[in-house]
Amino acid sequence: MDSRRIIILPSLLAADYGRLADEIRRAEAAGADALHIDIMDPGFVPNLSFGPDIVALARRTAPSFYRNVHLMMSRPDLYLEKFRNAGADTIQIHLEADCDLHTELRRIRELGAKNALVINPETPVEATTPYLGEIDEILVMTVHPGYGGQKFIADCMPKVRCLRERLPEIDIMVDGGVNAETAPVAIAAGVNQLVAGSYLFGKEDMAAAIEGLRRSGK
Repeated sequence: MDSRRIIILPSLLAADYGRLADEIRRAEAAGADALHIDIMDPGFVPNLSFGPDIVALARRTAPSFYRNVHLMMSRPDLYLEKFRNAGADTIQIHLEADCDLHTELRRIRELGAKNALVINPETPVEATTPYLGEIDEILVMTVHPGYGGQKFIADCMPKVRCLRERLPEIDIMVDGGVNAETAPVAIAAGVNQLVAGSYLFGKEDMAAAIEGLRRSGK
């Protein structure tokens, strides 16, 4: 089990869209470490979500609340400046995207943000090898991206263990199906950052739920 501090990121995708500003403030007040904002391109995943304006809303609403922006897009390279200018602190792009990842990972850093590489459940861990020396963190999807509320894919944990062995100091995140039962499984595999959407925003006492996820690592 990894001894480092467990970072909790509520996913805005699961918030009440009619009161997003209140939901952002609720997540911050509950003690979350960062806000995870999913940006979906319907050509890349079977859904459509937010744009740069929502990232800017998060910055206006809670300026000191770290913004982790996950670009589920075929061409994230066309939007990096827009999301960075809107307030993205970390920009995550998919290995499966249709762009030169070496160039775009470097460009995210040049824009002053942290970068992250994302891999889908069906992508073999070996595909990450060319990029491991160029990333600040890595996100292993534990559902097929596109919708919240899906079941955690435990078969992704060998990828996490492999990455942790190869990159003992890097931040490794999972996103999808994270709850009180699956968080310990992910942490035991080597994860130190947990994205949780439906589980956290569905709780009346989000602070207690966040603390419960953090304690999963002890």
